Order: sequence, then structure tokens, then C-alpha cells
Amino acid sequence: MMQNALENFRGKNVLLLQGPMGHFFRRLAGDLRAAGAKVHKINFCGGDLFFYPFGANWYRGSMEDWPAFLETFAQKQGIEAIFLYGDCRPIHQAAIKSNIDVYVFEEGYVRPDYITFEKHGVNGHSSLPAEPDFYREHVPADGIPAKTLGNTWYALARQAILYYLLSFILRPLFPRYEHHRRLSILEGLYWARSFARKAKYAYTERNVIKNLIGFSANNYYLIPLQVFNDAQISVHSRFYSVRMFLRYCLNSFAKNAPPGTLLVIKHHPMDRAYSDYTKFLNRVSRRLGIEDRVVYVHDQHLPMLLQHARGVVVINSTVGLSCLYHSTPLKICGKAVYDMEGLTYQGDLDTFWNDAESTKVDQDLYLRFLHYTIGTTQLNGSFYKRLLDESSVTGVALERDIATYDLQKNVILLENHLARKATQPTAERSWQKRSKRRWTHG
Repeated sequence: MMQNALENFRGKNVLLLQGPMGHFFRRLAGDLRAAGAKVHKINFCGGDLFFYPFGANWYRGSMEDWPAFLETFAQKQGIEAIFLYGDCRPIHQAAIKSNIDVYVFEEGYVRPDYITFEKHGVNGHSSLPAEPDFYREHVPADGIPAKTLGNTWYALARQAILYYLLSFILRPLFPRYEHHRRLSILEGLYWARSFARKAKYAYTERNVIKNLIGFSANNYYLIPLQVFNDAQISVHSRFYSVRMFLRYCLNSFAKNAPPGTLLVIKHHPMDRAYSDYTKFLNRVSRRLGIEDRVVYVHDQHLPMLLQHARGVVVINSTVGLSCLYHSTPLKICGKAVYDMEGLTYQGDLDTFWNDAESTKVDQDLYLRFLHYTIGTTQLNGSFYKRLLDESSVTGVALERDIATYDLQKNVILLENHLARKATQPTAERSWQKRSKRRWTHG
């Protein structure tokens, strides 16, 4: 049985806060109205206003006054559900802490053809069960194939440039707004630099893949990096920065990896405009005596890199699920919804380098986890590019397959899982506090 992801909001007052850069939340409002919901929207900056120009309220106050404003607005309008993009944005914390049901959009756990739509929270805040037996016993291993989107990067780039440009130009209308990231007209220049670097790396790294899979196949480890200001680092990991994570990995690799193996570090394509770790990696690897074993790459074909890697190390990335698809051994250094016995390496990073070759991915468990994750948290589509044969306003396939496993058993098991999770907030806060201590690693 298929179910529309928005049909439960029929007759409800729904509030949209900040969405992804671009048209998506304006189009989502159309789909919500078609489902019978009454839609309210609050804009916070010029970018929000440009992409949602009509029928929205403006918030022009301070961050300090925002929680009280939201509470009053929600009571006055009878808000029963709040939709937002990214549960770690400071402006969304008031909604997360409210007594109103919150539904979070985020980039897909499964990419490139999905987006995430999950109640309560995403990534480290997700309610997905973490017990392998849950999936083995109650979820089938087969799923429904997704419609493919093709390249979405250029659509994202266009909408991002417009969003930042209009936020800068219209800043006098929202003088007290504080963005969760750098908000400047210079963002347009950064994106221009990203285009230029993409062309540069296409030339300078043209032989990298051929050399790796030809001469070093199964003799290298891969580290796909996060964007420098990603919440996966600042919120869901023990690291202060990408550099801190890299220093930790390089130290561990130098001391423990088998002689003659390589460490391939892949830059995140969305961070191309902002960061370049060449000098940092040269300096640290030279100090550790492994400068001839570290390879720094950018726009290489990721599936091919994963297929021929001896093992992969990530903080938390959707690359991890691609790893599991290729049965490549995977070590998680942050918090990931798929970090469980049978899927990922459960030992320390120091031992992973030597244990990777003997680490096996349980493909049956992976398929069951993937099916459940797609069926309960993913929507086939993109924030930035419509699926052309979809009738929804967003161009996203809103129908989800939710009946190919025993829903009643899942509800009971999920309630038990959430009850256990709810008893651990103190330990979680303690983990976060301890984990932010700067690591020296020997």
C-alpha cells in the first residue's frame, strides 16, 4: 500500500519556517493545500522573501525575542505542525523545543535521488532504530526503485546565488537577522570560484582514478570530507573542525596502517568554493613521514573510488550508505543512523586499518535497513530540481511504500526503542561535553 506523505495534515494548521534555498517551500505549500492543510509561512531574510513573496509573515526581530514571537504566533494561528529544513539551525531551536510536532527536511540519507522528511529530527537526532535485529526480524529486503533525477548541482548553484544575493540586497528589511552561515554578497564570488576550481580539478586530476584503480586498487583507504561548517561536525561529532578530524585520522593512519597503503582524502564538492586543505595536509603528512602516502582529490567519481577502496572512514555522511552498497568496510567517527553491528566497523580507528580487509558488510541487513529508511524517512526527489513526470507541485514523489512490512509490530518496537532512547539524555549531553575536548592522539 502506498500512502501520501502529506495526507495526515488534512485539516491542520501547518507552519513553514526556513526551507532549503530556492522554490521548494513555496511549492510545498501548494502540495500541503492540495492535501487539505492550511499553510502559514514566516520569512526571516531577503532570500526567504524572494522565493516565498506572497502570503507569508515577516519576522524582523532579534534572536532573543524569536521564541516568544513563535509561541504567540503558534497559539494565535492554532499551529499543529511545523515544517523546517535543518534541525540544527539556531532559528529552528525554538520550534524543536516547543510542544508542537516538528517535521524536518534535510538532504537525503540516500542520495542522489531522495530527500529526507522525518518527524522530530534527522541524522544524530533521528528516531530510526539502531538495533540490527529490528530490521532482520520485521523488515523485508526488497524495495521500490527510485526515479532518477540526473545532475542537480547547477540548479542548486543558481538558487543559492540568488538566495544569498537577495538576502544581502534586502538586508535593510531584516536588519536583525542572524544567518546560521556566512551571509554576504561575497557568496556569489565563492560560487564563481567553485565553478573555476571544478574546471581546474577536471584537468589537474584527470589521471587520478586511472592510477588508483590501476596501480593501487584495494591498497588505499578513503576519507570523504564534510563541508567545513556542516552540523555533522559541529553538533554530531567530537571534532571542532574538518582539520581536527583530518589530524586525528592522519595520526592514526601513520601509526597503525599497513606499510605501503595509501590514504585518499576526497574534498566535499559543496565545500569546493570555501576550503582547500592542500597546505595543511602537506604540512601534517610531512611531519608524520607519510607525505608520499597521502593523496588529496576533489571531483573524482565516488562510486569507483568506493568500489576499489580497502576501507572508508567518515564522520557521518551519506557516502556511508554508498559504501555499504559496495560492501566496502566502513568506520564511523561521529553519529550516523546506520552505525550498527553488521553494517559498520565497531572497533577503534587505530585497529580499523588492519581489520578492514576482514570486515564484512551484512548485505541482507543493509537492504532491510535501506528499505525501512526509504519507506519511513525518504521522498524520491530533490529540493532544487523537479521530477518531470510527477504531478505534485514540488515535483517530489510524495507516495511512500509503508505497508510491505508489519506496521503494527514496527509501531510497538519503535515505541520501545524511543522509550529507551528517552532515558539517555543525560548520558548524551555528557558524551557531547566530553567529546568536545581537543584530541592530541598521541
